[in-house]
Amino acid sequence: MTATGCGLRLGVNIDHVATLRNARGAAYPDPLRAALLAEAAGADGITAHLREDRRHIRDADIDALMAGLSVPLNLEMAATDEMQAIALRHRPHAVCLVPERREERTTEGGLDVAGDAARLARFIAPLAGAGCRVSLFIAADAAQVEAAAEVGAAVVELHTGAYCDLHHEGRLAERDAELARLTAMARHAQGLGLEVHAGHGLTYETVAPVAALPEIRELNIGHFLIGEAVFLGLEASIAGMRRRMEAARG
Repeated sequence: MTATGCGLRLGVNIDHVATLRNARGAAYPDPLRAALLAEAAGADGITAHLREDRRHIRDADIDALMAGLSVPLNLEMAATDEMQAIALRHRPHAVCLVPERREERTTEGGLDVAGDAARLARFIAPLAGAGCRVSLFIAADAAQVEAAAEVGAAVVELHTGAYCDLHHEGRLAERDAELARLTAMARHAQGLGLEVHAGHGLTYETVAPVAALPEIRELNIGHFLIGEAVFLGLEASIAGMRRRMEAARG
């Protein structure tokens, strides 16, 4: 991927363009069109989560994104045989493994790498062999970071959802403690040779302290940017996030 002048990349998740499309069963809005607009606005990559239940992104969307994008695609998925086969067929730039439960609204926590290390090591090996950079979406926890390094992942994406929720609930002491955990685990992961990304729930209000962490190479942001695009347009929504990221690294 390319990066901004601040050295921090922005991946834009377009899942919820597909959510809006699927709400009416129509052909619009088109996730590929949103991805191309995000690319033109300066996104360094596009993230799409192909869920087991296809609640937003569908198989045809992955086909279209792989064919139409100039920037890399980060395919989020559960660690299942079905998803592995899809990833091996498409060979996207990156594959991010996430936990997935049918009843959840969105991804609720990090992947339990430490508790499933042997299976995940076997799962990751063919993806890495096919040239995909495998990322694991994990909580800011030392055992999970260390397990990610042991199973052969190239990247960890630290789950920022708890930090963001605590901020918006006004629980500032707890928020600061969670930010301290993110800071320590970003440093720990880099020390183990992992590339460090972060994402989930980041907004204009919460992005700066995470973007300021020097170990973090990429932020993946979706729901907030798509929500702001309703009012501002996607280009302006992304530009506003870019400004805050660059200011945080300034």
